[in-house]
Amino acid sequence: MSDELELAPQNIEQEFDEDETVVKIKEKATKRKGRGFDEETANRGNYGQFESVESEGNEPGPQKSVEGWILFVSGVHEEVDEDDVYQKFAEYGQITNIHINLDRRTGFYKGYALVEFETFRSASAALEALNGSELYGQNISVSWSFVKGPHGRSYKH
Repeated sequence: MSDELELAPQNIEQEFDEDETVVKIKEKATKRKGRGFDEETANRGNYGQFESVESEGNEPGPQKSVEGWILFVSGVHEEVDEDDVYQKFAEYGQITNIHINLDRRTGFYKGYALVEFETFRSASAALEALNGSELYGQNISVSWSFVKGPHGRSYKH
């Protein structure tokens, strides 16, 4: 078969300087450390820019989260049910969310709950009425999840 063309392997030589390549890669790399990085790095992209929730003033006291007014309830019994927490707090206003953290290893709750209210008035009433009250035979402690300034219990809104 004389019509077939034999393709000879072509030896393409590329000059490859490994040290030069490494230097070029290092020049393009940016060094970042910590959460905020430095200003020079932050100006190159979106680094160091975080979303924030606008507060209703700079006065100390409870702050609203993105969803609503959240109370932190500690001292919750490990065998408590979400419905029990709901019933305890529901008489003070509209509850939009309840979260009780579960320990995956033991299957019991970890001892705290987050109760989210729609309005400040409801959350404040629940905090005042239920702080130190009893749930499943244990005294619970109720406080604000998000507070600006010095921590305290009585706030006027």
